[in-house]
Amino acid sequence: MKRKKALVCGAGGFIGTHLVRQLKSEGYIVRGVDLKKPTYSKSEADEFMLLDLRVRKNCAKALKIHGGFDEVYQLAADRGGAGYMTPFAAEMMVNNVLINVYMITEAVSLKKKPKYFYSSSVCVYPDMPVGAKVINESQAYPALPENEYGWEKLYSERMLQEYSRRYKMPIRIARFHTTFGPEANWEGGREKAADALSRKVAMVKEGGSIEVWGSGKSVRSFAYITDLIDSIRRLMKSKIDTPVNVGSEEYVTVDKLADIIIEVSGKKGIKKKHVKGAEGVKARNFSTKLIRSTGWRQKHFLKDGIKVHYPWVEKQVIKKYGDKKVSLAK
Repeated sequence: MKRKKALVCGAGGFIGTHLVRQLKSEGYIVRGVDLKKPTYSKSEADEFMLLDLRVRKNCAKALKIHGGFDEVYQLAADRGGAGYMTPFAAEMMVNNVLINVYMITEAVSLKKKPKYFYSSSVCVYPDMPVGAKVINESQAYPALPENEYGWEKLYSERMLQEYSRRYKMPIRIARFHTTFGPEANWEGGREKAADALSRKVAMVKEGGSIEVWGSGKSVRSFAYITDLIDSIRRLMKSKIDTPVNVGSEEYVTVDKLADIIIEVSGKKGIKKKHVKGAEGVKARNFSTKLIRSTGWRQKHFLKDGIKVHYPWVEKQVIKKYGDKKVSLAK
C-alpha cells in the first residue's frame, strides 16, 4: 500500500516532536520543518528542513515534494507562557500572521490540495469567571480574546476557513488547551505553568519555598501530550471541518497544580510563596463534546501526567545545573 506523506511545520517544538513520532509509528513518510532542530531528542522525521516560515519562498519550499503531501500539520508559532505573551505580544502577532498567511496561500496554490491541520488555541475565548457555564466552540463569538495571541489565532482560523471554502482544501482546526509532558520548554521564559513549577520544585530544598505568580486561585486545564496527539489524529480522520476544543476536562487551581507537583516530587515541607507576576485569565471552561464525538477520551489525568513530567524536568535540571544545585528528595 502506498505510504502517505505528511509535512509537520514546527517539528522542532514540543508538540511537533511528538506528532512526528506518532506519524512515523503509523507508517507515514514525514518531513519536518522548523527554525531549529528539537532540543531534547533527535527528530524521527525522514527529512528535517531548517526554514524560517515567515518568508514566503520558504513555505513554498517546505510544501514542494514529488507527488504532493497528503497531510499538512501547521504547528509553527511564536508562543510562550503568561510571562512571554504580554511583553512580546506585538512580535507574536506579526510572526504568527506571516507564517499562517504564507503557509495557507502556498498550500491552496498546489495542484494536489493536502488535508490541512491548524493548531489554534483556547486563547480565542474571553477571560471567564471561576465557575462560569460551559461554552462550546461557536461561543467564541461575539469575539473578545483575552490577549493578542488569541486575536491572531482567531484571525488565522477565519483566514484558513475562507481559503478552504474558495479553493476546496480540506481543513481541520484544533483549539488547544495548555499541554505538558516530556520535551516541553521548562525554562527560558516560554515555559507554561506545569513546566515552570516543576523546575522550581526540582531546584528547592525540602522545607523551602517556591514562588507562584499571582494569587494561585486561577483555574486551568492541563492536557497531557499523548492525549493531545491522539486527539489530533482522531480529528484528522474525522469529518469535522470547524474549530474543535481539545484538552482535559479536569480543572484545577494553579495552587492545586503546585501541590500535586510537590507531592509527586516526594519532597517534604515545601511552601508556596505568592508573588506579583503575569497571571493570565481567571478561568476557562469549555465543552469537549465535539472532540469526544470522534471517539477520543482522556487517558491521563493531571497527577498521572505529572508523575511522568516532573521526573523528566528534574532530569533536565540536573543535566544542566548538576546535583549540587538541585535538591533531590531522599
